[in-house]
This record gives sequence, structure tokens and C-alpha cells, in this order.
Amino acid sequence: MRGLSPLRAVSTGRGTEKTVVVTFGGGARDDETFAPEGQENIPHILRELVPQATFCTQVVNHGILGHYVATASLATGVYETFDNFADVAPRNPTVFEYYRRGLGRPAHDAWVIAPSNGFNRIGQSDGSQFAQGYGAEVLLPKHLLRAALGSRANGNEKLRALFQDNYENPLYVPPAIHEEAQLSQLNTMLHLAVDEFLKQAQSLSSADELSVYVMRQLMRQLAPSLIWVTLHDMDVAHTGAYSLYIDGIRRTDRLCAEIWQFIQSDPEYKDCTTMLILPDFGRDSDLDASANGFQHHRSGDALSRTTWIMALGPHIRPRIVDRRLDSLDLVPTLGALMGFATPSARGTAIAEVL
Repeated sequence: MRGLSPLRAVSTGRGTEKTVVVTFGGGARDDETFAPEGQENIPHILRELVPQATFCTQVVNHGILGHYVATASLATGVYETFDNFADVAPRNPTVFEYYRRGLGRPAHDAWVIAPSNGFNRIGQSDGSQFAQGYGAEVLLPKHLLRAALGSRANGNEKLRALFQDNYENPLYVPPAIHEEAQLSQLNTMLHLAVDEFLKQAQSLSSADELSVYVMRQLMRQLAPSLIWVTLHDMDVAHTGAYSLYIDGIRRTDRLCAEIWQFIQSDPEYKDCTTMLILPDFGRDSDLDASANGFQHHRSGDALSRTTWIMALGPHIRPRIVDRRLDSLDLVPTLGALMGFATPSARGTAIAEVL
């Protein structure tokens, strides 16, 4: 049997129910996914995950359609209104703070795996409404990879594409979470093995492959009870390359299934973990003259705002839920699932998931 690190042993000692949240920071339309013409792009979701999930088909995002601000809204249960490209923390308390403070959990029990520099503040609110010190640890896998490579990072041609930031962010936001020494400690703690990643990854240009690899290392070593990972490859749509957008959707489909398979194979997660999957929002319609089609999400039309959420877990009953839900319902649902209060969140817990 695989040995536990001391932190892993501590984090699992109380038999805490665990939750994994997977968001798509890029969004995908029904045209390329659940519509008949798009179903070939999501075989794992359709054939493996939906049949065992509560699948909610209408989740509407009424907020700002930018990836960081929208993901922050999902994490707080309040529509945040800051500039999507600003280096700021959410104003409202995050689900990680509710969880750790409400249940008295240690810092290593809540983690965010973020796709880019612009997400480095998402683990904790700005402190204006909630005492600081209860946030999640935020991992930026690209920075971990650089730390693991050391002086070899700049000369590694195979991994050069991974060191680029996301496709829409016009700014480089300096990392505010971990200094170089802390990155080295994290690398050692997670045993980030570059050679192993090179062997396992199906695409070395995919930041999402790296994020899921780091996520598995984190789960093996620390077994945290609350993990939030944002997949971002499909946001390549902003470049206008439809084929790469489709590749991103197909990779996300596969990675979601792999995450669920890993949960089912790990004794620390099997039979005690709920996994929730949802896009942050959709993309523009091809039919609206003011829209940008698959490439962007700026029109605010129905396709760009309406998406879905699915939940899988030992208590989840397979069913389709067609009633209209709000993106803000995620945080109250997580609170109800794990047993902590979310007083500032404005959504409503999804009864069919509880």
C-alpha cells in the first residue's frame, strides 16, 4: 500500500467528506458539446459521467463574462464586479474561507489549482468582510514546473508552450502566492517529477494536462478535502482557431473522466467524494450579428450565459434536472454538502444534488 505523508495522514484522520470542483475557464457552447452535431467531442462526459450524475441542464451566469471574475463569482456565490484583468482578490468571502473557518480545517486541506497568473488571488477574499487567514492554497502549475526544471526551464523546447499565459489576458500579473523558496518546498512536497509528466501527458503544449498531473500529485501526497481546479485549454478559441478550440473541448472531456477515475481508484477519495463539473459560462452565438461566434463571449446573449452543472458521488442519484438554476448556486450547494454555512452567498443550494 502506498505510504501516507504526515500531512496526508492528518488531513484524512477525521474521515471528512471530500469535494472536487472542476470548472472550465473557457466555456463551450452546446453546438460543440451536447447538441447532436457536437456530441462526438464529449464521449467521456456523455457515456461515462452523465449516466451516473445529476445533470442540471440550465445554469445561467448573470455576471461579468470574464474568466477570472466569473470564476471568482463561482467561488464566492456573489457576482463579483472587479476588472477581469486586475490583480485583486474577490471582495466577498470565498467557499474556501467558509469551509476552513466553519469546520476548523487546516490550511493544507483546501487547494486551488489555477491556470494562469491572473488567478493567483482567487484563494482568499480581500479581508474587507471576513478575517484573513482562512483561504485556500493556490497552486500555479506552470510556476511549479519552472521550479522543478530549475536552470533547464528556458532551454526546454518541449515545454516552452506551457510557460505562456492564457490567451486573453493582456497583462503579466506577478505571482503573489509563493516565493522561490516556497516553490522549491512545494516541488519537494508534491514530488513533481518532470520526466513522469513528460511520459504521461498526451499533449506537452497543454496547460490542462499539467494541472491535472499536479492535482493527482496533490491528492496522493496530502489528500485535501476541498480541491478546485480550473481547466483552460479551450480558451484558445480567442485566437480564432476552431480546430484548437475543438481539441481543447475533447481534452477537457478526457481529463474530467480521468479525474473521476482517479477519485474512484484512490482509497482516500473513493466512496466519500462528490465531484462537481461546470463551465464558467458559454460562448457567443453564430447567429447574433453583435456576437463573435465560438471565438468570444462578449455579447451577453443566451448562449454565452447559459451552461450546465453535473454532480457525481456516492450519494448522487442519476437524473436530469431541467429547471433554471443560477451560477451562484454552487457555493451554497458546497456548503450544504460539506456541512458549513455560507452566509454572504446569494445563491440557493441545489436540492437535487444534496
